[in-house]
Amino acid sequence: MKAKKVERAGGQGRTFRMDEDLLWGTHPVYEALQQEPERITEVILHNDRKGSKREEIIELARQAGIKLSFVASIQLTGPDAAQARHQGIVARTSQAPLLSFDTLLANFAAKVEQGEKPRLIVLDSMQDPHNLGAIIRSAHAAGMDGVLITRERSAPLGGIAAKASAGAISHIAICQVVNLATALQKLKKAGAWIFGAVKDEAAQSIFKTDFNLPACVVVGSEGQGIRPLVRQQCDVLISIPMEGSLDSLNSSVASGVIVFEMLRQRSL
Repeated sequence: MKAKKVERAGGQGRTFRMDEDLLWGTHPVYEALQQEPERITEVILHNDRKGSKREEIIELARQAGIKLSFVASIQLTGPDAAQARHQGIVARTSQAPLLSFDTLLANFAAKVEQGEKPRLIVLDSMQDPHNLGAIIRSAHAAGMDGVLITRERSAPLGGIAAKASAGAISHIAICQVVNLATALQKLKKAGAWIFGAVKDEAAQSIFKTDFNLPACVVVGSEGQGIRPLVRQQCDVLISIPMEGSLDSLNSSVASGVIVFEMLRQRSL
């Protein structure tokens, strides 16, 4: 069963630019949930609106495990905003269909059982869409089997991320989960080793780490890094050796260094 996430934004309103990857209006959102729920990442509804179709939309979103947000107001901005009738319903969409976690887990486990060594890049609360897209691009280029991201506190998989990925967003499996720590626990049971990329002198150098096994590499957000509960699931903490005056790399650059080190080891 897919996890159900409902967020109630207490008394707050939301503003959206119309050039974002959005659908608005009761009928368009309803049809999208019926036909392509895997492309919907969030449904936002006005608190005070009522109606049977609205309730159907809520139920469809819940069945598909899509994030629901209830807000005090919805405002669209942009050149054509005055003509747009959102009817109290807006949906965020993804540039690519999302894979369910159950499917991602089953695929990973099947490859392990067949003696393969699948690899995933896991992004904990990556909030910059440029970095998200760049990491997806590197992951695809390095032959990673998929990208696992958080549903909350994560950049949308819309136009900015898609452009930064240079099209890779449509060519690699991408999955969103509500509880990343729980997802990692299940991957470990399926045979995965969890590597956490951190800024820590005690962490193991990536050049001394054996990645030639079923692996998930966790990369945290720019400011906070990997959250404590997620870090607890890591089997090995890794870092990138550095010289010079800087003590860290941009998350997308660091991810690229790590996934290509994994590819180098596999090539050997």
